[in-house]
Amino acid sequence: MTNAYNDPEFMAGDDARPLRILAEYIKPRTRLMSLNVHNSLIFWGSARLKPGEDKPVAAELDYYSKARELARRMMQWTMDKHDHGQHYYVCTGGGPGIMEAANRGAADVNPELSMGLGIELPREQGMNPWVHENLSFNFHYFFMRKFWFVNMAKGMVVFPGGFGTMDELFEILTLIQTGKHARIPVVLYGRQFWQRLIDFDVFVDLGLIGPEDKELFYQADALDDAYDFLTRHLD
Repeated sequence: MTNAYNDPEFMAGDDARPLRILAEYIKPRTRLMSLNVHNSLIFWGSARLKPGEDKPVAAELDYYSKARELARRMMQWTMDKHDHGQHYYVCTGGGPGIMEAANRGAADVNPELSMGLGIELPREQGMNPWVHENLSFNFHYFFMRKFWFVNMAKGMVVFPGGFGTMDELFEILTLIQTGKHARIPVVLYGRQFWQRLIDFDVFVDLGLIGPEDKELFYQADALDDAYDFLTRHLD
């Protein structure tokens, strides 16, 4: 007889799904506590915005270099200002594009401040090389990955992205709006992109959100603007 926890067929089956979900809660928690990691600054954005690629969305701004530089500046700020246990960590989805740029910017200052929460996908390219090995996490369940994004988030920067980026952005805005998460600074980087993509005034005009809900996020085009907003509110 094989013990249940040593039975691969059982552990991969439907009956053991609660155990797999619990494992994706306990293991990251254990490692983060052992590393004294409590605060993260989330960077979300497209995996497709890579250096040198000619995409229409990148015509106005080099989003990759902007994400890298903003992450670098934020990590220099936390290194200068905070003790070890209070450091902020750049946290991304661990993939290429904007995620890689942010992790790279963090690693430019201190590789130990660069975190990635990866997800198993059919065409996933794996963790980008700028995520520190101690802060590299891989998830099977999207909702457990989202839990850990939100659990440590003290601030967020959202660059242009696709369905996944929109899903993550609106989930955190919903949690803040409904009081399920503390108010944190949320920056939407690339004003022209966001204004073209989403007319937030329509939500207000139709009575679907309150006028005050537009204050849950801040749109920025300049690095100085985003940096000043984040550091002011994180302080």
